[in-house]
Amino acid sequence: MISERRFSRITRLHWWLAGLATIMVAGVVAGGIVFAKGLVVTNLSDLVPWGLWITIDLSSIALSAGAFLLSAAVYLLGLRRYQPVARTAVFIGLIGYTMAVLTLLLDIGRPDRFWHALVYWNPHSVLWEVTMCVCLYLCVLALEVAPIIGQTEWMRKRWPRVASRLEWLHHFAPYLAVVGLLLSMLHQSSLGATYGVLKARPIWYRPGLSVLFIISAAAGGISLTTLATMLTSRLSSQVKVEDALLDRLASVVGWVLVGYLYFRFWDAFSMTYTYEPGRTEGLRLITQGPLAFNFWVGEILIGAVIPIILLLNPRTRGNVWLRMIALAMVVGGVVAYRWDTNLAGMLVVLTYLPQEIVARYTSYVPSLIEFIAGAGVVAYGIFAFTLGVRYLNVVDHRYRPYKSRSVSTASAGD
Repeated sequence: MISERRFSRITRLHWWLAGLATIMVAGVVAGGIVFAKGLVVTNLSDLVPWGLWITIDLSSIALSAGAFLLSAAVYLLGLRRYQPVARTAVFIGLIGYTMAVLTLLLDIGRPDRFWHALVYWNPHSVLWEVTMCVCLYLCVLALEVAPIIGQTEWMRKRWPRVASRLEWLHHFAPYLAVVGLLLSMLHQSSLGATYGVLKARPIWYRPGLSVLFIISAAAGGISLTTLATMLTSRLSSQVKVEDALLDRLASVVGWVLVGYLYFRFWDAFSMTYTYEPGRTEGLRLITQGPLAFNFWVGEILIGAVIPIILLLNPRTRGNVWLRMIALAMVVGGVVAYRWDTNLAGMLVVLTYLPQEIVARYTSYVPSLIEFIAGAGVVAYGIFAFTLGVRYLNVVDHRYRPYKSRSVSTASAGD
């Protein structure tokens, strides 16, 4: 009977991985077509150069923010009880940033020149600063994940020396947390500044975007880490988690959302004071036009208001299923905010003729190639996380994260 259950679990896992692998293969084929024929196979244009792929890029980076926040909480603020959750957050962060790199390779049009930003420096460009921070922080995340790989039983049995060296990297965890905090804060805010410095797009040209990008990333990053942990514990009986930690993190998300909703309200309301070509039309596009449903329902109601009510009420937060629903809503709200912000500036075009300054509208619907390639990137992220849960124990609070035998002995001696 036990063997039959184990076989059933393995079969379900294999079917799950096979389904994700199929989507990934389709994404690779779509990406190959993009590389071979160029962006002409997409619905991107000179008027709308950033579309679905950039939204996936911005969302994956935002939802990876739990890595630097929880690492900073553990190693800089001394909140050691959150170490198990930080372990999961760091792994999700590494996956999220690799997803961002994959979408950027699709989007830049000339992926063979991705290295130019690393060689030909342009310190006056916000995008250059984002590129450098992403590359450097990706290296930091790889170093933070290395001890997790070194702790696995199969790694210790097959390559004990390599496992020992990987575990040894944990000694640099506090320093990596500091560097990761600086790099991630820089580029999380710079992603908003990338839009905020573009004067030709009046709906973007405002300093508040940097603040909103950081706050929304904080809410989304912690939410995704907590949600992934809770889902894994319910899909696998072998994974054990401390629900009290997850309850506290969910409460933190609720309060972060309060701050986000406050700044989001004043950011939008301040644009109604006067008429400005491009900005007024962009705001109308969000609040009354094609993006209105996504804004009011997806971003504000489902993405912020309902989760605040559910997560700040101890009774509803104590209900596991309501908590997971609320966290899933927050994740969706962050994606909706990135989509609204990106398209609001793209779909309103100003004509700067000598006697005519008029805002005109354009439209954008992702092509099938964009959908398939984007789905392949998302499937890769889920596939990688599934393997991490199965073989690296990234979601199991019985494992004391980042503690090798030598570190544990030293701590006991202290």
